[in-house]
Amino acid sequence: MKILHAVQAYYPFQEKGGPVFKVRSLAAGLARRGHGVTVLTADLGLKGHRELQPQLEKNEFGWRMEQEGVEIIYLPTLARYRALTVNPAVSGFCKALLPQFDVVHCYGLYDLLGPAVGRRCRRNGMPYLAEPMGMYRPIDRSIWLKSLWHRTLGESFLGGASRIVATSELERAEMLNAGFSPAKVLMRYNGVDSGVLSALPNRGTFRAKWGISQEEPLILFLSRLIPRKGADLLIEAFAKVCNNETGRLVIAGPEGEGGYLAYLKKYAAESGAEARIIFCGPLYDEEKNAALRDADIFALPSRYENFANVVAEAMACGVPVIVSDACGISSLVKGHGGLVIPPEKTALIEALSTLIHDKALYAQLKEGCRHVSDQLDWGTLTEQMETHYRNAIGHRD
Repeated sequence: MKILHAVQAYYPFQEKGGPVFKVRSLAAGLARRGHGVTVLTADLGLKGHRELQPQLEKNEFGWRMEQEGVEIIYLPTLARYRALTVNPAVSGFCKALLPQFDVVHCYGLYDLLGPAVGRRCRRNGMPYLAEPMGMYRPIDRSIWLKSLWHRTLGESFLGGASRIVATSELERAEMLNAGFSPAKVLMRYNGVDSGVLSALPNRGTFRAKWGISQEEPLILFLSRLIPRKGADLLIEAFAKVCNNETGRLVIAGPEGEGGYLAYLKKYAAESGAEARIIFCGPLYDEEKNAALRDADIFALPSRYENFANVVAEAMACGVPVIVSDACGISSLVKGHGGLVIPPEKTALIEALSTLIHDKALYAQLKEGCRHVSDQLDWGTLTEQMETHYRNAIGHRD
């Protein structure tokens, strides 16, 4: 098959979060299975990535690059507002090249790229899948703009899709409650690379860099720093549980909302545990693996999370997790690789204390991480998507 993936942000713009890693893994997996895969995305600042310049070549639609057997087309960005970009070249790309593909997969909402590609697919009678990536319910900010997007672009974009891909039971329920047919909304979890364990550095690398002893429990939070992720709850709970004993809390991730990092640092200072809380900024690739390798507990007490890819990565590294029941991955975590709690302080304090002091339960959950990561291997999930694509093509015929 020839498959087109349309996504607002793609590698190397890893600061845009989990979707960048997800689409890259799925595209590379499909390419390894012999399919021709092209990713159509926006240029969000390639000039700032000098390491990629030798691989980039100019074409009539923007910049072109190949990685892991995947062709990537970066469309020039004329204007930009937060995550939304204006990319006029998408029209020319679709007119000239879209007919050569068998199926199209559009990721994300609240942009112009996916709807533009979807509209051309509908004109050409081509099947396309839409994957909201947890964005269907307007949250965080600009809620009125997101509601406007649904009324102007979203209805035809989602309504015209052959299938809608939900990545958790939580998201699928939202789509069904919104009136979409059960036959139209399919399930596919987000995955993890089965080779992640073999890529981990020696234990102690991250701890040595940040002056953390091997004996201290290390609790890791790794996500975009925005209010709904619950880093403030974790700081407060950590200060209570580890107030008079050793322990380190690492808050890692890019700032997703202006001023929020300063707020968290002030919150840490007022907690009384500031000396044992480390804000280390974004972590990618080897640095991220080093942090996961050295962590004893991974915590994400999010107030809402469609799936939580990094929780899956933590369990793939054998790290027991604490997640809220507002995370889509919680149904996989519960009873296997971690503890599931409501997103509130008292429950988080109890969960942290339990995992630090109950060695038998900790060992049980550590062993259970393997059960979850086996279900989320990208190899298996890529095969699932291959079947969904063939079904969409067959449905068209």
